[in-house]
Amino acid sequence: MNRLQRLLRVLRRALGWLEDYIYLGRHHVRGFLARADPAQYRGDAAHGASPVVVIPGIYESWTFMLPLIEHVHDRGHPVHVVEPLGYNVGSVARMADVVGDYLRGNGLENVTIIAHSKGGLIGKLLMTTAESAGRVQRMVAIGTPFSGSRYAAYAVTPMVRAFSPKNRMLRQLLANLDVNHRIVSAYSAFDPHIPGGCWLEGGVNIRLESTGHFKILAEKRVHDIIDQVLAGTMPS
Repeated sequence: MNRLQRLLRVLRRALGWLEDYIYLGRHHVRGFLARADPAQYRGDAAHGASPVVVIPGIYESWTFMLPLIEHVHDRGHPVHVVEPLGYNVGSVARMADVVGDYLRGNGLENVTIIAHSKGGLIGKLLMTTAESAGRVQRMVAIGTPFSGSRYAAYAVTPMVRAFSPKNRMLRQLLANLDVNHRIVSAYSAFDPHIPGGCWLEGGVNIRLESTGHFKILAEKRVHDIIDQVLAGTMPS
């Protein structure tokens, strides 16, 4: 790769990073202003359609995931959000307990989890926890740092530092391969927050030719992947 090609790649990534944060800001505002009632997404489901539980990433409320929630609901599936997660700043283990309580309290079975970033770690922990494992059939994890992020060590807050590749819980979760074949990990070719990528051993890994950690949620390819999984087929 010559100097000009390297420069163009850097510029493309910088532009993608800027677009990513514009998306982040716009959808946080949209979520804050939204008057959506979570109950409306649990109803009007097609007969026999399996339930979907949406788990956002850290510092994201459920309303940040509205584009995906609306897409899945329009496909006839009841969509559940777990409001007690708040902005998802608790530990992965604590947040998994919150979601697990919701699954059991609502009697949900044959669940598909759609998760962003940290939400995918929560989802995998649920899939490997005896009390909830039998309730979750599959998961689509979008931009999830299954191996952590080397940038986490430089974070100001302990909630983000917990994503260090050296974190014991993350390492234990990564070493558990039993459920990986039921997980689709979709991620950008360049994610500025997860430089090591989101590849999951034994999972269905889909690397998208895109840039960013947040705006990937709006990509048609991601929506198509979700549609395939909900139809009962694992994408390739």
